[in-house]
Amino acid sequence: MDDAALVERYLEHQRVERRLAARTLALYQADLAKLRAHAEAVPVALVAVHNAHIRRWVAQMHGGGRSGRGIALILSGWRGFYTWLGREGLVAANPVQDVRAPKSGKPLPKALGVDEAVQLAEFSSEADDPWLEARDAAMVELLYGAGLRVAELTGLDVRASGTARGWIDLDAGEAHVLGKGSKRRSVPIGASATSALKAWLALRGDGATLNPALFVGRHGTRLTSQSIWQRLRRRSQLAGLATPVHPHMLRHSFASHVLQSSGDLRAVQELLGHANISTTQVYTRLDFQHLARAYDAAHPRARRKSGG
Repeated sequence: MDDAALVERYLEHQRVERRLAARTLALYQADLAKLRAHAEAVPVALVAVHNAHIRRWVAQMHGGGRSGRGIALILSGWRGFYTWLGREGLVAANPVQDVRAPKSGKPLPKALGVDEAVQLAEFSSEADDPWLEARDAAMVELLYGAGLRVAELTGLDVRASGTARGWIDLDAGEAHVLGKGSKRRSVPIGASATSALKAWLALRGDGATLNPALFVGRHGTRLTSQSIWQRLRRRSQLAGLATPVHPHMLRHSFASHVLQSSGDLRAVQELLGHANISTTQVYTRLDFQHLARAYDAAHPRARRKSGG
């Protein structure tokens, strides 16, 4: 049986026996078309492919710019094909079994520039409902001014209690939050956040006896993370920012800007509530990118000489 017939037989098996969706079958077919193309270039029959071939093809794909994740998906398709060939008695060993894709570098978190973050924090919409405007402004100040996760923000109550996951202490200027792994931490909140919270609480009213949540909707129920995402996206667009902002982007911006100003990685780790310093170290890469852009823009030796 030639390679084309072998692939068709495998795809028919996947369609009939495993009842895979047409979209999934199309992806399998595309992966196996790549395998056949590599094999034909050697040339070698699919049943004669061995481990060295697979490793060479992985290196070629990686050298051609394909991401580690993309290669891993292709290898998964190839691995399944050779597993089936083994069950059919057509190959003695799976040549893909111990081959792994190159590791992809973790993408850097997206953060706003200082000017953009300040633009968002200082934005005010006179056309908006004053009640919603005050609430959303306070949320932005806490997300950017204290670096809270959105789940920590939704968990805040107006005041401390035996059942509160988190709360605000305006007198002390602190937010007490329940972070990942049920770890509690206290985060300082600045003058801007304090002022915004006071304005919000004045309009919110004393409904805390019915619902203790700091941030509530019109019906008095605690805001969900999804609601905050939607409100923040809307606010960033009204403020004229080019990129729609989400809550974690403000947390990244908080961390990056504090690190740029202080250079104190340990302090940023504590403020963010990271268990390991390695998690916080990603912001040193963001900080370096900021410095590199400043260097490229300002240093006379960074600019290329014009031709001519």
